[in-house]
Parts: sequence; C-alpha cells; structure tokens
Amino acid sequence: MAARTPVPQRGVSRAVPASPAGCWWDPALPFAESRRARHSSASYLPHTHPTLSVGAVDGGTSRFACGDERAVLGPGTVVLIPPHQVHACNPVPDGRWSYQMLHFDPAWVAAVLDEDSAAQARVPARVMASRRVYRLVCELNRTLFSPADSVEKEAALVAFIGDLHAAIDAGAASRTLPAPASVSARVAQLCELLHERHAERLPLAELARACGLSRYHLIRAFRAETGMTPHAYQLDLRILHGRRLLRQGAGLAEVALALGFADQSHFQRAFKQRVAMTPRGYQRAA
Repeated sequence: MAARTPVPQRGVSRAVPASPAGCWWDPALPFAESRRARHSSASYLPHTHPTLSVGAVDGGTSRFACGDERAVLGPGTVVLIPPHQVHACNPVPDGRWSYQMLHFDPAWVAAVLDEDSAAQARVPARVMASRRVYRLVCELNRTLFSPADSVEKEAALVAFIGDLHAAIDAGAASRTLPAPASVSARVAQLCELLHERHAERLPLAELARACGLSRYHLIRAFRAETGMTPHAYQLDLRILHGRRLLRQGAGLAEVALALGFADQSHFQRAFKQRVAMTPRGYQRAA
C-alpha cells in the first residue's frame, strides 16, 4: 500500500478529463459494473465488496483507509481492492471529489488471467500513482458508457484486466506479456474468419478458440497488427458491405438485417461513425 504522504498529482489530472456521473451495468456482461461520480461529498463507513474493485480519482482529494494503511489520494491515483478487503475512501472534511469505480467478478478475472500461463490470478491491494493505469480506467469507462456493442465492451474489459495485470509491478508499469509464437499467422487466420462471417455475432471466446489464443493475447495481438479490436474490424467490414448494398438501392432496414446489426439505429450509428454521413445521405449521394 502507499505511504501516509499524499500521492503525487502533478500533470496527471490534466491527462484525461473527469468523467460524467452515472452507473453502467449490462445483463449481457454480468461480471462487471461501473460507477462515475462528480463533485461528491458523500462519506462511507468501512465496508467490503465481493468483487475486485478498481477506483480512480478524477478530481479533488480523498482519504483512503485499508487495514492499517492510510493514504491521501489526488487526481490520477488508482486504487486496487481485492474482494472482501475492508476499506473506506472519503473526501477530505468539507471537500468534494470526483471518481470512477469499477467492480469485477473475481471468478471471471481469474478465468481471464488463467488463460495465460504468465499471469497470476490474484491482484493485490495497492495504490498506484501511474498515468498509464489511470488512462486504462478512463478509456475502459469511455467504452462501457458508450453505445458500443456488448461484444466490443467485453473485449475492452478483457483487455483492461490483462493490461492492468501487466502494469501492476511498480517498477515495470509499461511491461506487457510476451506474445505467443506465430501470432501473425493466427491474426491472418482471424481476419479471414471475420471476412467470411462478417454478418454473424461472434463472441470473443469463440474467436479465441478458433485462433488458439487467450482472449487477452488475441485482443493485444490483433490490436497491435491492425490497430483495432476484432469487433471493430468486423464492424468496418460490415460498413464496407453496407455501402455496396446501399449503392445498389437496398433499404436501410434490409441492409441492417443482412449485415447482422441489432436494429436500424445501430447500423446508422456505426455507419455515421465511419463514413461521416448517414446511410440515407450516402445513398442519395451515390
């Protein structure tokens, strides 16, 4: 755990803007949930969670207590709290703070990490003054609170757990796990699969089994070679096919159904994000 002196704050709070308030939970992803609070003055008695909890301070100052340890947390600080660990984290007297809090089912975390022989399933309690780890929390929450598909959110959650575990060593915050041999061939194999089945809903676990990689190694290797996650790559393929169908005069609902989108609004949102115009506007221009 951290010392009793305040955690360094210089520059970290400006790296990523504080997040809007709100709660996220998806019945399709029951192993994770998130909460974001702005300018909160609420205080809590010492308590526990049955989950692995990851908290990040966006603004203000908080006093953190865990067992016999005490720390003053400033913006950009991240705390890791194992399941059933008694703790309390409250704003300084008469103060307010903004924070993010993620909760993960420990069995799911262990399953993700156990897929990789280099990982250890237990995440220890600690305070981390790491810009990289703070960014990981912010980037994950941006995805979770976005309209992204649950498949993309699952990929972000798996990547977060793997990246967090790789950064836990205080002296090697940027260390990453070694990639298995022949990754390039497996990524190429996955690209071919996504081209063939672009209109299907392909869970991350199914893609990992098809390539013989853990879910985290699959995301990390695919992202390193293509610049995106498998789901984002698949969405790009769907939009490419959608443009062709629209040029041929197909209706929006027909195209959305043919490409495997949940509904027409999902198709329109994904299309506009990649083409910078609505499907109807593209069809008229074409």
